[in-house]
Amino acid sequence: MINWMKYRLLYLVISLIFVGAGVFSLFKWGLNLGIDFTGGVVADYRLPSGEIKNLKYGIKSEEEITEIREDFKKQNAVELKFETVGPSIGPELIKKTFYALGLSAFLILIWVAIQFKSIKFGVSAILAMVHDSLVLVGGFSLLGHFFGIEIDFLFVTAVLTILSFSVHDTIVVYDRIREKQKKYDPALGSDVKALANSALTETMVRSLNNSFTIIFMLLALVLLGGDTVKWFAVALLIGTISGTYSSPFVAVPILISWEEIEKKLKK
Repeated sequence: MINWMKYRLLYLVISLIFVGAGVFSLFKWGLNLGIDFTGGVVADYRLPSGEIKNLKYGIKSEEEITEIREDFKKQNAVELKFETVGPSIGPELIKKTFYALGLSAFLILIWVAIQFKSIKFGVSAILAMVHDSLVLVGGFSLLGHFFGIEIDFLFVTAVLTILSFSVHDTIVVYDRIREKQKKYDPALGSDVKALANSALTETMVRSLNNSFTIIFMLLALVLLGGDTVKWFAVALLIGTISGTYSSPFVAVPILISWEEIEKKLKK
């Protein structure tokens, strides 16, 4: 049986590197908000080659708008549509989204705590979920700064989807730990670290197989999909990889460390 928990410090360092880089980017550069958040210009042009070019620009001044139209006119492109639009995701909707996320996180914490009869399981699962959120949002902050990638409504959808995936994978491992605690395997004793190592060994292959089927599909979308879904697929890909990592290597180590600290304090 592999001693997964032997390398808890390494898992912590890896998480700190990725989360730290993302958080630094968020504070330093923020997020590159797309037209869904800021409003701006939507335009369609038919180029001389027959290709239809769909463009979205953030808020532009009148001079910049005129310059854009003149550039396409010089290319003999036919303007099919050119209109100014307001933000489809306003401050009120963003505020309500954060409220909904907070409420859902609280309900998940309570539900997991009740099911596993310990608040430690609920808190550990939520911390792993927060880890995945910071990796994804921080990652897109870095992509926005260095490559100009904008976040839009699809990005919000990806974040919500990944939160669900993260908790689901964590519960699978927790459920196996609970089963072993109930059965009380004499070979493992009551040591929660040994129980966790055994549970991870038994669930690791299943988790990886499940994740790789999703990862391969998302890679195909990233490589072959159009611009509309490309960065949505990238967001899901980052979140899936982070969620696959955080379930065994963030959620479980937090739980084990909590158990050990609690035992030491009781002694």
